[in-house]
Amino acid sequence: MEEKNSIGRKIARVRELKGIKQEGLAIDLGLNQQAISKMERSESIDIEMLRKIARALQVPVQIIENFDEQMLLDYFDDGGHSSFKCNFKLIDKVWELYERLILTEREKNDLLRQER
Repeated sequence: MEEKNSIGRKIARVRELKGIKQEGLAIDLGLNQQAISKMERSESIDIEMLRKIARALQVPVQIIENFDEQMLLDYFDDGGHSSFKCNFKLIDKVWELYERLILTEREKNDLLRQER
């Protein structure tokens, strides 16, 4: 049974609150969605992987380690000016995802053309 305060659950909640799907996080980490799902059910995680996840989610490692939903909401309401530093810029993330979507669509079109 999944522990409410496990590191995996904390990762999942931060990811969910940031509006990022498992697939998106998987792409950022060079993994697949199943690996993210398994990680989010884990009781512990390697510190280096935790650092990579924090970078991908654009939050300090401490936000994940000491996760408290209200603390995270306060952090973003405060614009990241609390004791933690964050480089989260929503428009940059949206733009990055949009560019990734365009690239994926172009690749699909190229594959369809090659099949003809």
